[in-house]
Amino acid sequence: MKNKMLNKGLRDKESERIDNVLKTLHSLVFVPSKKFDSDQLEEALKDFGLTIESLGVIPINDLILLLERLHFDWYQKEQFADFLVVFSKEKPFDLIEKSLAIYNYIQQESKTFSFGIFNKIAKVKANK
Repeated sequence: MKNKMLNKGLRDKESERIDNVLKTLHSLVFVPSKKFDSDQLEEALKDFGLTIESLGVIPINDLILLLERLHFDWYQKEQFADFLVVFSKEKPFDLIEKSLAIYNYIQQESKTFSFGIFNKIAKVKANK
């Protein structure tokens, strides 16, 4: 029983760490008419074992496997895909296909249909 509580505590701590990094990434790209601060983005992505450059070249399946290995929950995967969509608006970054793959992965693997994600997929496809 003690081991289960410890594992839950570690999972909660890891989930909180992931949430904090995602909040940082979102705060860096969701600021209207502000250029992205590459150094801050690099620093935040480093927590996930990524860089701006590696994010652009990592195969989609490897990115999804990385999110799994990092123990992202469904909502955190969605938040990461949201970050990719906004970050893609900054040239030369085109991460739209990766965001779509993550959204589709969530829809298929979570076994729960989400109208929110369905709408995000439609919106991203319409703006491609």
